[in-house]
Amino acid sequence: MNRSELIEHLAAKKDISNKRAEEIVNIIFNSMADAMVGGERIEIRGLGSFVIKEYDTYTGRNPKTGEPITVRPKKLPFFKVGKELKEMVIG
Repeated sequence: MNRSELIEHLAAKKDISNKRAEEIVNIIFNSMADAMVGGERIEIRGLGSFVIKEYDTYTGRNPKTGEPITVRPKKLPFFKVGKELKEMVIG
C-alpha cells in the first residue's frame, strides 16, 4: 500500500472526502517526522517502532579505487517490526 492508496482507503472507510483524508494522513506523517527529527522514538502498538540509530565514524573503502576513506558519524531512521505484526506475517 502506498500513500495515495492509504488516503483512498481512509476516505472510503470513514466516508470522508479524499482531500480531508489526505490532510489527516499528512498530519500524522508530518508529526511522526517531526518527532524523529527531534530525537524521539515512535511506537505504534501492534505495528512496530521507529527509532534513530546513530553510527560512529569508521574507516571504509572507496569501491572504485579501494582507498581507505573516513565515513563521518550519521543518524538514520530505522523501523523495528512489532511482535504482533511479525507473527501475522510469519503465519
